[in-house]
Amino acid sequence: MKEGYFNGADSYDTPEKKSLSLWDKFLRGNRLYFTIKYVIITIRSSIKAKKGIYDDREWAISSKYIFDFIERSGGRFHISGMNNINKEEEPVLFVANHMSTLETMILPCLVSPLKKVTFVVKESLIKYPLFKDIMLSRDPIVVGREDPRKDLEAVISKGVELLEKGVSIIIFPQSTRSPVFDPGKFNSMGIKLAQKAGVKVVPVALKTDFWGSGKLIKELGPIYPELGIYFKFGEPFLPEGPGKNQNQKVIDFIQESLRSWN
Repeated sequence: MKEGYFNGADSYDTPEKKSLSLWDKFLRGNRLYFTIKYVIITIRSSIKAKKGIYDDREWAISSKYIFDFIERSGGRFHISGMNNINKEEEPVLFVANHMSTLETMILPCLVSPLKKVTFVVKESLIKYPLFKDIMLSRDPIVVGREDPRKDLEAVISKGVELLEKGVSIIIFPQSTRSPVFDPGKFNSMGIKLAQKAGVKVVPVALKTDFWGSGKLIKELGPIYPELGIYFKFGEPFLPEGPGKNQNQKVIDFIQESLRSWN
């Protein structure tokens, strides 16, 4: 079984006494420094994507670099249930709440070394000059977020195709990122895809408000080192029965996790 960056451990917590350079200590929590470093990493990745050399390995490496940089910036990770990522040999559907930019940057280094994976992304992300080539290199499922019926058709059509090829999928059923979880906006699109493809669902709960949203560009928001960063991967399950009930399982998992972290 693959071990990834965390040597097969089921959980990870940022060490209490994380070794930091004097420079990191001086600029800890500095928004401008954090933003500049993030943009530099993204530009480097975009250049590689344009050259056609931004593969799964490069994606995981750039994600882990951001992971390490977040820790150096004062972020404290608390990750559990990592053995559930590759508990199934077959591809799975990761269904998660969506709080900030952080999860889209960090999930690749958690999942990609263990399973070939891609995202369901909104159309605007493949139009941003900074992210366009990176996103397209991942062969994502693209949705418009304006017509739910068309989005579902796109997710089912390409989703089944990818899953049959052995590619797992990460989906955020919420219509947009939000620091507060609203079950009413957590649609059952992921469950419907899993049922159609006959694959298991891995529920993912996360709390990533360490990285806030920017007023002009959401991805370039402030950071809050005092807020912990949490990821929890649940037990895989095969969604059988009414989609609403199966979706509620994921919602319950997320709500219970958020309550325990708060």
